[in-house]
Amino acid sequence: MKEYIEERATEIAYYIIETGATVRQTAQKFKVSKSTVHKDLRERLTQINPALAAEAGKVLAVNKAERHIRGGLATREKYLHRKEIKYL
Repeated sequence: MKEYIEERATEIAYYIIETGATVRQTAQKFKVSKSTVHKDLRERLTQINPALAAEAGKVLAVNKAERHIRGGLATREKYLHRKEIKYL
């Protein structure tokens, strides 16, 4: 595996652990696709540093468990905003 890929995978893991960022936020920050973030954490990092991969995996699991809540809040905001515009 190329060195820059190993470095990116490690940086992504530390970023997710420190910030609790979602896969989408991490992909935007590192200017890569969501698929790349997943592959870096699930496949590549497991070979490089299994302990770090496990820590990042815990954060991803929490984010996955909470995603329906974030989606519901986003929908709520969308419709509240529509009501405000309608009444203006």
